[in-house]
Amino acid sequence: MNYSEMAITVTELNKYIKNKIAEDEYLNEILIKGEISNFKNHYTGHLYFTLKDENSLIKCIMFKTYAQKLNFMPKDGMKVIILGSVSVFERDGVYQIYAKVMQEDGLGDLYTKYQKLKQKLEEQGLFKQEYKKPIPMFPKIIGVLSSQTGSVIKDIINVSTRRNPNVYIRLLPVPVQGEGAAEKIAYGIEYMNKNKLADILILARGGGSLEDLWPFNEEIVAHSIFNSEIPIISAVGHETDFTIADFVSDLRAPTPSAAAELAVPDIYELNKKIISYEDRLRNSLIKKVELMRLRYEKCMSSVVFKEPTRKINDNYLKIDMHIKQLENLIKQKCKTEKTKYIELVSKLDALSPLKTLSRGYTITEKDNKIIKSKSNLNTGDTINLKFIDGNVIAEVK
Repeated sequence: MNYSEMAITVTELNKYIKNKIAEDEYLNEILIKGEISNFKNHYTGHLYFTLKDENSLIKCIMFKTYAQKLNFMPKDGMKVIILGSVSVFERDGVYQIYAKVMQEDGLGDLYTKYQKLKQKLEEQGLFKQEYKKPIPMFPKIIGVLSSQTGSVIKDIINVSTRRNPNVYIRLLPVPVQGEGAAEKIAYGIEYMNKNKLADILILARGGGSLEDLWPFNEEIVAHSIFNSEIPIISAVGHETDFTIADFVSDLRAPTPSAAAELAVPDIYELNKKIISYEDRLRNSLIKKVELMRLRYEKCMSSVVFKEPTRKINDNYLKIDMHIKQLENLIKQKCKTEKTKYIELVSKLDALSPLKTLSRGYTITEKDNKIIKSKSNLNTGDTINLKFIDGNVIAEVK
């Protein structure tokens, strides 16, 4: 037995193990907690560290794309919770965690609660696209639920009034973090709906940690957004922050300023478009009129309009021509048939018995029957001899 042919390479083994781990759904999105050690903030922006507990450790890496989203700087000895996936680095045959999200320990229960509530609401259908209400194109009143202090409301006002000075901003101040904030946000949404105080609602606050944004992850707020008859734009946190309010709202904006841009059309741009459409319409009408004028002139210059009876006269000529052709055909047919008739008469005449009599022959008849042989006659019979110029009665001797 040749064991060398049966053996696999180290690379094949590592690749096989990597694929096996990749097929495990549990390892593709795992939540793990531990203490950071051997932390290294690489110049490329990637974070390399080891996560350990009392008995074990595992290597971890967080690439720059995800590291930029952290609102704190990890360090040795820090207890953290990581969301990531387990995979094998084929070259070294080492399995490690590829971290996507990291937060300081203590928020782990909160994140678990967030995931459970998100799954629950998703199963209830609160995130379905079919329930999303369209955003009005030209709203007159923009309702804003946010803190009355800070840059959020200022940004919304600045962007909205710059795009359309005639739009009216109606602020309903609500707490955007802390205990009891969720209930007040939910009440604010219901109040705006009950009194029909806006055409669009913007739910907004600045960025923050998961704890800071937690009121927008509460079930009471999710149901208030879902039940709102007024379309709601969610603009909670930074672009990388996602809350349950974002998933339930009719539209999600990455920032409060972006929410104002989505809610309020730029009337100056619209005015430019209208002018452009007017120009295009005007040019189209000019071209259409010119085309119709050319068609009119072409029609009026045609023979039909200049000599209306010409077509009729042409048809008269065609009729005369056809009649003449028909007459010629009839004459030719008659001539042909006459020739045939003469030929047939000549043939018939050649076969006539009278033709034979003219040459000196006679026809002998007895009892009105032609006698072809003398054996048909007896002595004393009376016969009729037919000549060309008459008949003679004779007796057979």
